[in-house]
Amino acid sequence: MVAEVKAAEFNVKQFGAIGNGLVLDTTALQTAIDAAKKTGGGLVSLPQGTYLCGSLRLKSDVTLQLQKGAILLGSTDPKDYREGALIVADKQCNIGICGDGTIDGQGAELCSKLGRQNPTGQRGIDGSYRGNGRPFLIRLTGCTNVTVRGVTLKASPAWVQEYRDCVRLTLERVTVRSTAAWNNDGMDINGCQDVVVRDCDVDADDDGICLKSEGAAVNACDHVLIENCRIRSSASALKFGTGSHVGFKNITVRNLDIYDTARSAIAIESVDGALIENVNISHVRATNTGNAIFIRIGHRNTNAPVGTVRKVLISDVVVEVPAGQPDLKYPFPCPPDLRTPHNLIPSSIVGLPGHPVQNVSLRDVTIIYAGGGNRERGHITLDKVPEVPRRYPEFTQFGNLPAWGFYIRHAEDISFSNCTFHCVAPDYRSAVVGDDVKKLELTACHLPPTGDEPVVTLNNVESATFQSCGPRLNPKSFLKTTGNCSEITTQP
Repeated sequence: MVAEVKAAEFNVKQFGAIGNGLVLDTTALQTAIDAAKKTGGGLVSLPQGTYLCGSLRLKSDVTLQLQKGAILLGSTDPKDYREGALIVADKQCNIGICGDGTIDGQGAELCSKLGRQNPTGQRGIDGSYRGNGRPFLIRLTGCTNVTVRGVTLKASPAWVQEYRDCVRLTLERVTVRSTAAWNNDGMDINGCQDVVVRDCDVDADDDGICLKSEGAAVNACDHVLIENCRIRSSASALKFGTGSHVGFKNITVRNLDIYDTARSAIAIESVDGALIENVNISHVRATNTGNAIFIRIGHRNTNAPVGTVRKVLISDVVVEVPAGQPDLKYPFPCPPDLRTPHNLIPSSIVGLPGHPVQNVSLRDVTIIYAGGGNRERGHITLDKVPEVPRRYPEFTQFGNLPAWGFYIRHAEDISFSNCTFHCVAPDYRSAVVGDDVKKLELTACHLPPTGDEPVVTLNNVESATFQSCGPRLNPKSFLKTTGNCSEITTQP
C-alpha cells in the first residue's frame, strides 16, 4: 500500500496574521501563499478568526483553506484592491479555495463609500454598473485544475465570483449569500471548459448561475455540468448570456430548485454572435418566478454575424408564475422593465427573421400561470410585436404579447410533448402563439381554453401538428390561422 502524502500546511498565524478583524492581514496571508508556492505548494490555512484583507494573489499548487469559524473579511478601503477582486489568480494550475469558513466582501459598506449600490438599478456615477472600484470576491483567469469547495461567499461589492477561460473547474457545496448591492451575480462562468457545478446554494441580487462568453474570454463554455443546486435570484436563475460572443456547447443541467426569482428560471440568449448547441436541461422546479423559459437570438453586437441556437432539450420542469413581483423581499429589487400596466408575459422562443431558433424540444413541462390578462391592461396584435434585435435580452423585452402560455417566433423544428400550461384566472389570449415557424409539433399537451381567443393562434406557419392536445373542442375554438399557413394537422 502506498502511503497517502498530505499536503504541507502553512498556518497564516505563523506568518504574522492577527485575525481580529481590525488589523489588515493582507501581507501576512500573501506571505504564506508565497511561501507555500516556493516550497512546492500546500494548504494555506486560516484557523478560526476574522482576517481583514485586501487583494490576494493565489498561486499554482496552493489551496486556501478556511477552517470552521474562519472569516476572510474584505477591506472597505478601495485602495486595498489592486487586482479588482479579493482573491485573484492568472494562468495558475492546481489551485483551490476550500473549507467550512466564510469570505465576506462587506459589499454594502464598500459600495456605500463608492456610491455604487444602485438600489434602483440606475447607472453609477461613472456610467457603469461594475466599474471604478467595485471588486469581485473571486476572479480567476486562464487557470487549470481549479476547485472551490465548501466555503460560504457573502456580501460581494460586485459579481461574487468570475472564472474566465479556466479548464477543469469544480464548484462544489459553495453557498452564496450576496444581496449587499445590485449586480451581484452568484456565479459567472465565462468561457470555461470541463466544468462541474454541484450541490451549490445561491442567493444573489442579480443572475444566479450564469454562463458567459464575453469580454477578454476567448473560448466557448464547453462541457459543463450543473446539478443539484438551489437558486434564488433578483434576475434570472440559470442564464446563458447576456455576454454571448463565442458560445455555449455541450451543457447539461439537472436537479435545480429555483425560488423567488424575478425574471426567468431558464434563460438561453445569443445576442452577440454566439453558437449555442447541445443543451440538456432537466428536473427543474421553480416557484414564485417571473418567467419560466426564455430562448432568444438577438443582434446586439452588429460587428458580428447573427448567432445560432440549436439542439436544446428541456424536460421534467415545473414552474409557477405568480401575478406579483417575485423579488420584492430583496434589498435591491431588479429594475422594473415595464412601468405601464401589462399582462403576465409568457415563456418564449424567439429568433430573428432569417435566423430561426432551431431544434428545441420540451418534454414533460408544466407551467402554472396566475393568469388574469385582459385587453384593457395591454392588448397587442401579432403584427405589432417589435423585433428589438439590439435590445438587452430579457423576457420582458417585447412588452405585452398575444399569448399567455408560450410565444414562438422565427423558429424551426420546435416540439412540445406531454406539456401542460395552466391558467389560474381567465386570460383572454391564446395559450400558444406561433409566428413565422417551420415544423411545430405538440403531442399529448394539455392546453385549456381560458378566454376569448382560440387556444392556439398560428401566423405564417409551415407544417404544424397537434395530436391529443387538450379537450375535444370545436376546431374554431382550438385553432386560428392567419397569413400563409400550410400543412396544419390536428388529430384527436
